[in-house]
Amino acid sequence: MAHLLGAERLHLEFPTRTVFDEVTLGIDEGDRVGVVGRNGDGKSTLLKLLAGRIEPDGGRVTQRRGIRIGMLDQADVVDPGRTVAEAVVGGIEEHVWAGDAKVRDVIAGLLADVPWQAQIASLSGGQRRRVGLASLLVGDWDVVFLDEPTNHLDVEGIAWLAGHLKARWAANAGALVVVTHDRWFLDEVCTVTWEVHDGIVEPFEGGYAAYVLQRVERDRMAAASEAKRQNLMRKELAWLRRGAPARTSKPKFRIEAANQLIENEPPLRNPVELSRLAVSRLGKDVVDLLDVGVVYDHKTVLHELEWRIAPGERTGILGVNGAGKSTLLGLVTGAVAPTTGRVKRGKTVKIATLSQELAELTEWADQRVSAVVAEQRTSYAIGEGSKAVELTPGQLLERLGFTSAQLSTPVKNLSGGQKRRLQLLLILLQEPNVLILDEPTNDLDTDMLAAIEDLLDSWPGTLLVVSHDRYLIERVTDRQLAIIDGHLRDLPRGVEQYLELRKGVDAARAAAGLDTRPAAPGATRPAAAPALGGAERRTAEKELSSIDRKLERLQAEIAEQHEKLARHDQSDYVGLGSLGDELARLEASVADLETRWLEVSENLEG
Repeated sequence: MAHLLGAERLHLEFPTRTVFDEVTLGIDEGDRVGVVGRNGDGKSTLLKLLAGRIEPDGGRVTQRRGIRIGMLDQADVVDPGRTVAEAVVGGIEEHVWAGDAKVRDVIAGLLADVPWQAQIASLSGGQRRRVGLASLLVGDWDVVFLDEPTNHLDVEGIAWLAGHLKARWAANAGALVVVTHDRWFLDEVCTVTWEVHDGIVEPFEGGYAAYVLQRVERDRMAAASEAKRQNLMRKELAWLRRGAPARTSKPKFRIEAANQLIENEPPLRNPVELSRLAVSRLGKDVVDLLDVGVVYDHKTVLHELEWRIAPGERTGILGVNGAGKSTLLGLVTGAVAPTTGRVKRGKTVKIATLSQELAELTEWADQRVSAVVAEQRTSYAIGEGSKAVELTPGQLLERLGFTSAQLSTPVKNLSGGQKRRLQLLLILLQEPNVLILDEPTNDLDTDMLAAIEDLLDSWPGTLLVVSHDRYLIERVTDRQLAIIDGHLRDLPRGVEQYLELRKGVDAARAAAGLDTRPAAPGATRPAAAPALGGAERRTAEKELSSIDRKLERLQAEIAEQHEKLARHDQSDYVGLGSLGDELARLEASVADLETRWLEVSENLEG
């Protein structure tokens, strides 16, 4: 592979510390590099050095003659006075850019909900960010630097971006360097991982899973002071190696080495034990949503929804922006009253929410971290019985990545990631038995995400998670639900099934003339199909609700059938065959019902 860009003995100092010292790197054609590391260690600074945005204090960056470099910053750099069309395609004639498959793909993938002629100043922060990413991706570059490109993208958007970048670099001789905390994205896209730490950049072969294995091997031979970090990464490796739900392939690292490193590592969590503890703390009743519907301004947000939340349930909730995820959480917490149906709560339920706004920390802005925590509790128990561990608030803070020096820091001076960790700690110290996490990964690096996930693995309450972080959803929850067109759908196959359902819904809408993608200047859309009449619509809605209930019952039967297969005498081939046939019948019924669900949804949208 031809060499594109290199760094020789880079040295960079800020007034208070040395950021990089004697760093030497190279980028070749075909490289797809993921950059990871703790917040503040210099990941974004490294990209700016390599892209020529800042000059090093020592060493140099070399580039092949005539190389074209494109970069997406974390900051919003799109001119607010321009329109979306001007920012993305500039002055290029419509017939020219409309004939470019790459440009059409980028616009459809990133700007489906953004008005094509809208002023940039009128857009939300997330929309402006996507316009900036789209304007970069429509260009032709030899090296592309992306700094947190998955911010403000939902699960579908992240999956689209991963597929786009893989396809683009499969047919392109250029290179990609991306800083992101999205571990699924790293594993899906990157062929090389750079870890930025302690003033150096350490390269690893492969994506996130392979990086975790190599890091565990490295830490195993490190000093005893690294024991805690090593054990945490071993747990991360154990989860990756034993197979996460909804992952399309096993991590591409050496299987024998991985098995040897995790042979004494117990399962991440014992669902039976945690369920027992949850029942003892919660009682049998948590929150039941019974035929609940919510209507805002004559628009139905949630329709005939039924969800009985169980003690110890760990559920991830998926849905596009505006689908009703916040409304659903509001029903659970009591912040939203149902328009129809009713919500039943258990007497022992104590709900806490990790919100996106960090509002819980406002009253303690001027206090030191140690003082804030000391006001809550003197100790915190993790686990139960002989395995229970008592931690002081200081030990819990250390487990969440706070140093001794940071304990005396005023809350208002903490970084975004530190505030997020402190917010979670204060909530846990209140000992809720139902915990709602609303986009908990904001401002957190990969190490801190692993630490928080490790903490949640031993937490025995009911956990509800709303997040666009696919890795987190698969890591800390055992069940996934989706809100699609106001209905709650169970996802036995997890995020992959959700993406398939969304593609089906989008295809149905497009066929009915309801495609919401931005129209090109002067373009027209096909007329929408006539809407169903009142009686027909009610019939279709009842059928959709009936299908949802049937799917839920079938999924329970499939789970029971799997248990029967596991318990059955493995030498009884006739019995195993009969059980297998019944399982196949149930799964075929689910597939037929899902197809019918899409057909009915299409008719309702017509």
